[in-house]
Amino acid sequence: VDAVASGGKVLNYAIAEHVENAGVHSGDATLVLPAQKLYCETVRRVKRVTFKIAERLNISGPFNIQFLSKDNRIKVIECNLRASRTFPFVSKTLKADFIDLATRVMVGEPVKPVPIHLLEIDYVGVKAPMFSFTRLVGADPILGVEMASTGEVATFGDSRHEAILTSMRSAGFKVPEKAVFLCIGPLSAKLDFVDHARNLTEKDGLEVYASKGTHEFLSARGVHTKLLHKPSISLKPNFEDYIKEGKIDLVVNVRDSAADSGSVSDGYSIRRSAVDNGIPLLTDIKLAGLVVAAMTVEKERSGFGKIKVRAWDELGS
Repeated sequence: VDAVASGGKVLNYAIAEHVENAGVHSGDATLVLPAQKLYCETVRRVKRVTFKIAERLNISGPFNIQFLSKDNRIKVIECNLRASRTFPFVSKTLKADFIDLATRVMVGEPVKPVPIHLLEIDYVGVKAPMFSFTRLVGADPILGVEMASTGEVATFGDSRHEAILTSMRSAGFKVPEKAVFLCIGPLSAKLDFVDHARNLTEKDGLEVYASKGTHEFLSARGVHTKLLHKPSISLKPNFEDYIKEGKIDLVVNVRDSAADSGSVSDGYSIRRSAVDNGIPLLTDIKLAGLVVAAMTVEKERSGFGKIKVRAWDELGS
């Protein structure tokens, strides 16, 4: 939540949603506004708690709160009495200048809330992070609680699918044209990705390669994949050979916290090879699922044709 309050009374607020699950630093998270998948009751509870915190702390100025939510249960991670990095994104998306409002509050000018009607916003904004792992030789390109991104981009689309693809492309992501390699550790992540893996082959027309465990799991569920051995295994065909030869143009690698040391080392090698060879890498199953779903939807709709370009002031007009 990004908000502005005066004398403990909230003037304006915005509730955005992270694509990734908790555990990824908010600065590295992919942000969607207006939120697309939050329950109405979750939104009501978040609003109620936000207003109570502002009142109890007697906040005057900008503040932001990060929440955990599951099945309409919410918990506060932290409340920061400052503007967050998403204030400009929120202001642009909602066309309500939170920064100007907060500044006027802090200097004591009279202020009024800016009218915001979420149901009348007919576009979606997505903020995507940018990373510099190619310049950090040997660094593990994995996301966690410590911030790793060095920049961010924000774009808009008629749907979250259009917006996520445009945002990812702006951050350097290239839509795969040949083949995808899947190495997914946790069982829950494998289950989440089954339908997306099927769409990669049946609807997107891509070749899908997979590590042994992922290959066996997907094959047992009727998803056609081809086995590629992990880097530490001296058997052919091998992931390292395929990525160096340019046969793969997207890697999805989701690590398993319960994996043995060999799998951990292979996971690092896979991620690092993707980065070192300039291949797009997705390490979060929720983001990977949304990106693949967007690829499928956009290919059916326009075949990844010309991107529709509009000026910011055309949005909502």
